[in-house]
Formats: sequence, C-alpha cells, structure tokens
Amino acid sequence: MSSLKLERAKAALKNAFIGDALAMPVHWYYNPADIYKAFPLGIEQFEDAPSFHPSSIMSLHSTQQGGRANRASASQREIVGEVILKGKRQFWGKDNVHYHQGMKAGENSLNAHCARIVLACALKGYEPDDFLSRYIAFMRADEPQHPDTYAESYHRGFFANLERGIPANQCGAVTHDTASIGGLVSVTPLAIIQIAQQQPLKDIQAICRHHLSLTHPDESLAMVCDLYVELLNRLMLREDEEPAAILEDIAQRSGRLNLPSLISKKKSDIEVVGRTFSPACYISDAWPSILYFAYRYVDNPKRAIMANTNVGGDNVHRGFVLGTIMGLIEGREINAWFEQLADAELLNSAIEGLT
Repeated sequence: MSSLKLERAKAALKNAFIGDALAMPVHWYYNPADIYKAFPLGIEQFEDAPSFHPSSIMSLHSTQQGGRANRASASQREIVGEVILKGKRQFWGKDNVHYHQGMKAGENSLNAHCARIVLACALKGYEPDDFLSRYIAFMRADEPQHPDTYAESYHRGFFANLERGIPANQCGAVTHDTASIGGLVSVTPLAIIQIAQQQPLKDIQAICRHHLSLTHPDESLAMVCDLYVELLNRLMLREDEEPAAILEDIAQRSGRLNLPSLISKKKSDIEVVGRTFSPACYISDAWPSILYFAYRYVDNPKRAIMANTNVGGDNVHRGFVLGTIMGLIEGREINAWFEQLADAELLNSAIEGLT
C-alpha cells in the first residue's frame, strides 16, 4: 500500500468522526428553518446540543425493544436504563428532549463510538465474535462509556433479543427502519482497514455484509453496502480515474441516479435533500443524498460536510459516511476540525495504528 493510499485511508476515518460530530447538535431536525433559528448562520463549527429539540420524537420510541413504543409489558425488562443507556431512561418519554441531550461540542454520537469498537477489532484482525463481545460489554457497562442519550432502533432490538436468550450472532432485529444509513457507520472502519490491507474486493464485501447482518439484517441494505464498499475501494486505490467519474458510475448503479443531470437542475441542497430525497434515515433516500453531496462538493470536503449538516434529518449518520468518502477523495483530513474533536487524541492514536 503506497503512502498516498494509506493517507487517504487515515483521512477517511478521521473525517468520518468529524461528519458525525458536526451534525450532532441538529440531528433529526426535520425543518431546516429550525436549524437556522437555533444557529443563525447554520452549523459552521462544532456546537453543544441545544436543550430544546423542535422535532424530537424520542418520546414515541420504545424503551423495551426496537421501533416505536407500544403497550408496555410489566414482565418485560426495560432495555433503556436497565440494560443499556444506564442513567438515561429519565430523558425518554418527554417532548422536545434532544436525542443527544447534554452532549458537548466535538463529541461523537453512539454509533460513532460503536464504529470505534469495529476499528479496534479490524486493526487486530476482525472476528465477528470478538466484535459482538466488545459491543455487548460496551453497551451494557454500568459506567457509561459514551456521552449519548439515544440508541437507535437496532441497538434496542438487539438487546431485547439478547435478553430473551437468543444467541448474540442472531440478535439482529428487524424493524421498520432496519434498512437505514446508520447501518453503514460500523461497516466503514472494517471496509477501510480491509482495503488498506489489500484484501480482494469480493472478500471485503462478504465480510462487511456479514458484519452488517449482525445488527442490520436486511437484503436491500446489504446491496447498498456492496456498492458502498466498492466505492471506498475504488476511491482509495484509484490511479488515474477521477473521483467524480467513480461517483457517477456508482450512482448509476444505485437506482439509475444520474448525478450530472441532477446537478444541472441547479436546485438548492434543501430542495434535493428534503424534496427530491427524504432527509430521513431510510437507505433508499439517504444513500443517494450522500452521493449527491459528495459529487456536488467533490473538490471541497468541508463544504460537503457542512451542507449535509444543514439540511437536517439523519445528518449524523450520513455525515459519518460522507466524511469517509470525502477523506478518500481529498487524501487529507480537515485538520482544524479533527483537532477539536473531544476524543481527537484517542482517535488519532487508533487511526495512526494503520500502517
């Protein structure tokens, strides 16, 4: 692996955590006007999570399983508070509580912390059982190992199944939002490390598919995962091929998305990711949204990540994936932002272990 390609890999991983942290304060704001009401210039730097969230529906999410809340079972153990997110149950079930309440500027969300677990596993030689044991210990720790309050449906569903005695490697739950962009977050470091170690693409796609199935068992998401891994592979290993051309090809094969045509319409980012595509978590819209941002701002990673942040929706998980792509394109991280991450030193130490 040449030094250039290795630097691309490191930049991808560093920018991923930037994309997550930048979007955190306005995660799941579904009206972009609310972003500019809270932050008049939009998000231009790391910010604390506001105390009030105008479009939070955390109160509707189940604390006993994945998906939305339904009639609570007295005999069923609370997943949120008793099994995971210990000490955070009090923030659920209330209106307008921020998903990441109390988090400070530059801190990363739960899924990014889970990606760090995958990164550690991949650097030492990824084994599914090793990942699962680390993930379970991390999530069930009595002393919180992360600053977050919210756990996506897949976390709650996984631990609800685990509590029922289902083997860990079969605990991936199927809910209305299993096929979501959050699933690609933990795939990212595994793919990047495997590519840097010069494994064959088909093998990397297979191991990433299997890893994804542990928490997100969905064939439509797995198909996108294959394309995502191919995109990362081609961007990292490219010689003469232009990043824009690679993005165009992947987009055409992702539901026949014509990126040049989309850009030629001169729509605003909010018109594209808000009207043409939903800003929600579902992979059917989140994936083309990421390809759009990467293509429109192919020469400006900072603008790409800011644009993704300021359209709202599931911008945190899109931001992690988009940051990865932009790092591979640019070949260097956005250093001024990376140094401001709350865990910059620990992240840098882990990522620089990639040699």
